[in-house]
Amino acid sequence: MAKNSWFTHFAKRTAHFAGRPAAFMLAAGFVVAWALCGPLVGFSERWQLFINTGTTIVTFLMVFLIQNTQNRDTAAIQIKLDELIRVSRGHNALMDLEELEDAELERFRRQYEELAARARRSLGEGATDTDSPEPS
Repeated sequence: MAKNSWFTHFAKRTAHFAGRPAAFMLAAGFVVAWALCGPLVGFSERWQLFINTGTTIVTFLMVFLIQNTQNRDTAAIQIKLDELIRVSRGHNALMDLEELEDAELERFRRQYEELAARARRSLGEGATDTDSPEPS
């Protein structure tokens, strides 16, 4: 396997840490400390600007790190799903659906909704739901 780039490694580690209870507690502690300092500085504009600027910067940077991690995770899941379709001798045309236009995706979705509705009707009539009918 290829070695991850420094950014990939940094994004993964940061996203992992940001989702932990310790990160929440650190951020909450920071906000509490900031709020407690308010009376000491007379709730000045500089005091308000400090928290506004800090949270804006952190949020701005975290958006890119988390999006990078999510993009990589989504791509890996898509590859795994495609492999499951391939090895199950499923409908290979369903692989790589995320690359289709919205109208084509909607057509596939409607076909599967129709299949699900037919299966529910069959179940209501006492049939089993173990077949895998072809989409129309």
